[in-house]
Parts: sequence; structure tokens; C-alpha cells
Amino acid sequence: MIAECLAVEFAVTGDDCPLAAATRETDSAVDSRPPQRRRDGNALLRFSAPHGAALAEALDADDRIRYLHASHTDGRTNYRCLSRQPCVVHELIDAGFLVDSIRYRRGEERYAGAVVGYDVLEGVLEAAGETVGVTLERVYPLGDEDERAVARRWDLTPAQEEAIRAAHRMGYFAVPKGATASEVAAELGIGKSAFLERLRRGQAAVFDQLFA
Repeated sequence: MIAECLAVEFAVTGDDCPLAAATRETDSAVDSRPPQRRRDGNALLRFSAPHGAALAEALDADDRIRYLHASHTDGRTNYRCLSRQPCVVHELIDAGFLVDSIRYRRGEERYAGAVVGYDVLEGVLEAAGETVGVTLERVYPLGDEDERAVARRWDLTPAQEEAIRAAHRMGYFAVPKGATASEVAAELGIGKSAFLERLRRGQAAVFDQLFA
């Protein structure tokens, strides 16, 4: 049994996958689940973005994308489609990366997940470096506190969690405030009203579970 598991975050540049290209073209951000690789070579993509037609139009015009479907909820648009181009993250997964989340923003990507030990981490970095530019942004051992946090998962959407994390990091909840709602929204690449809606919904979900 391996005793050490590491939480890691990667920043990836130079990827020409459809989601990276579309967010670069439309100056937008996308939150994605790990893509599912199919036996026919296609990848099933599931992701969400703020409401807007530009991203959908860019993806629809990409010959590598098929069966694009969009639905709307919680101030976001949820997408599903098939991509004919293999995703770079599959190279990392094959090398041992346990991916939790992927975020595309203006053509760049950030992967968050875990690896089992430093030897596996080295292999993941080598695999990524063969195809794209990759920077190890953060790495730390997972301990008991992290495991307790995983055991108690808050029922939040990725967008709500991102809004709460950004607000906390930038001092939005501090007294006096370290950042305004407009500043946090700009950091997230969304409008002020969309940020406040995610924040309120996220806070309500946390409070409902905390005080249940």
C-alpha cells in the first residue's frame, strides 16, 4: 500500500483542443468534468460556462465537435458533446493522474487532482511535457484533514464553489472588504450579477447543510 498521496494543480498552455481554442477565441471560461474516452476514439465532453452565444457558436463551427447540446440552469449553460480530438488530460490520466476538475480560461487550462507519490508525479509531468507546456502550480500531501474534507462534501455546483473560493481569497468577506463584488466577478470573468447569484445560491446551500 502507498502511504503518500499528493494533491496537485497543473497550469497547461499550448493545447489546441476544441475547448481551449473556443475559450481563447471568445475570451471566456469553462468548467469541465474529466472527459470520458470512448472506444471509437471520441471523447465525451461535459462542461459549463456563463450564458452567452459566442462560445456555442465557436464550438458549433469547430469540425472536431459533434452533437453539441446545451441546457440552461443556475445562471449557467451546461454543454455536452463529442470531440474527435483526444484530450491532453488523457495522457496525464494514463500516467497516473487522478483528475478532479478542469478549468479552461482564455485558451489556458488548469487541472486539479491527485497522484499517488512523487514517482507518479514525475511520470505525469513527463507525459504532459511531451505534448503541451505544463507548470506544476501547487503540490502538497493529502492528510487526515483533507480526507475529512472529502468525506463531508458540500452540495455545491462547480460555479458556486469557485465563486465562494474566489470571494474568500480576495477578501470579499473580510471587514473591511478586501475586494468588491465587481472585482471578484472580473477575476472570475463573469458579470457582477452572475457572481452575486452564485454566491447567494452557494451560501444558501452551505447553510442548509450546516444547520440541517
